Amino acid sequence: MGNTSMIQFFEWNLPNDGNHWKKLQKMIPELAGLGIHGVWIPPPTKAQNTNDVGYGPYDLWDLGEFDQKGDVRTKYGTREELEAAIKEAREHDVDIYADIVLNHKAGAEKTEKFLAKEVDPDNRDVVIAEPQEIEGWTKFEFPGRKGKYSDFKWHYYHFTGVDWDQKGQRKAIFLIEGDGKDWSDEVDQEMGNDDYLMFSDIDYNHPEVVEETKKWGAWIVKETGIAGFRIDAIKHFDASFTKEFLDHVRTTTGREKLFAVGESWKDDVGFLTDQLNFHEDKLSLFDIPLHSNFLQASKSGRDYDMTKIFDDTLVAVKPFNAVTFVDNHDTQPGCALDAQRVEDWFKPIGYALILLREAGYPCVFYGDMYGLNEPHEHPGFTDVITKLLELRRDHAYGKQDDYFDHPDTIGWVRHGDEEHPQGFAVVVCTGDDGFKKMFVGEDHAGEKWVDLLGHIPDEEIEVGEDGFAEFKARGGNVSVWGEKQ
Repeated sequence: MGNTSMIQFFEWNLPNDGNHWKKLQKMIPELAGLGIHGVWIPPPTKAQNTNDVGYGPYDLWDLGEFDQKGDVRTKYGTREELEAAIKEAREHDVDIYADIVLNHKAGAEKTEKFLAKEVDPDNRDVVIAEPQEIEGWTKFEFPGRKGKYSDFKWHYYHFTGVDWDQKGQRKAIFLIEGDGKDWSDEVDQEMGNDDYLMFSDIDYNHPEVVEETKKWGAWIVKETGIAGFRIDAIKHFDASFTKEFLDHVRTTTGREKLFAVGESWKDDVGFLTDQLNFHEDKLSLFDIPLHSNFLQASKSGRDYDMTKIFDDTLVAVKPFNAVTFVDNHDTQPGCALDAQRVEDWFKPIGYALILLREAGYPCVFYGDMYGLNEPHEHPGFTDVITKLLELRRDHAYGKQDDYFDHPDTIGWVRHGDEEHPQGFAVVVCTGDDGFKKMFVGEDHAGEKWVDLLGHIPDEEIEVGEDGFAEFKARGGNVSVWGEKQ
């Protein structure tokens, strides 16, 4: 297999029609043809309702099989449709990575009364009220499933905190009282302690919870044939549990190389590197610092120094564990991190920087590839991303030479290898139109090269006898030069 790439195959505002798994199955051959061999799907588990994108998880054991929370299907379809899509993917050597949400649960059937301490929302280590009896939505019984696959029932003592007191009709963050009950100390330290995120926060210091979740992890891999996980909100729950969970799933299923990528939204390469070291590099993480650099470059234009675009990024220090991306469902318009959305003009440049270089595992966002639905409709960047994926598939091989020597005009050359002898030259300009003199090899002397992206049409550049040429790009754009066919 040649270069691989991943696609996040959903955006926040997909229609709630239950047809997404069927669409995925239909599109698998097309994705495989583009060289995409990893597909990150949205959470396949039953959420609190069918409008939920999946991050308000109700029952992990229900993949669209039981009549619960208003329907049998999830937002995306039924278990049968999901498994048909996974089967199609495996037939095309495409791996499916399921988004799993292990930090919290939502949509409990009943409330329970228990003692809890209110904490400062800006510093969860600071208790601001004496223990009091509150009423929280913490009783999960799953009546529609009737104990199939697991008869485990959830109660308040399986959680560390909630953010709603039904009795007092009051929203606040409450730390549940109990023997040894506290926030995990193996989480990010934002807000004093970043264990609590939303809904009913799961306590991974509780042995029953640990065993139930490990059992489920092995079950979903065996039952569905998924090839890995995208782990949501990984910096918000116990790191030792995550490691134990992945070790258990890999050992139990015999899938020692099961892929796992964690979402740890932290613009701090040291923090991310520490996480990877803790997991002994058996985990990948999204390169948030690189996304932050893309954001700043897109906001600053020619004033951003493009020679530093990879400075302090995960892909620069841990290239084999970095999943690189431009945007995702959280940064799309109207979502939680909308303010961190990369500007449209920079999107082709960003995708060239992740798809045409040797380091990192690049992830294309569905919304950028195919467009966004209402209420923030956008046509997407289908043509340019498709061309970049094809270039990655066919030509992004061999030695890489960088020409990062000008603040608004940078370039690099991929020289190809024996199986892919035709490389390319990339030029990025974030200021005015520019050029970069680069060496592509004396064996290419006399060849006529053209812009394979078509951004500078009807122009040919001849490679000199010394193997050098001056390759161009328009201002605020990217061009990829290769031999005219």
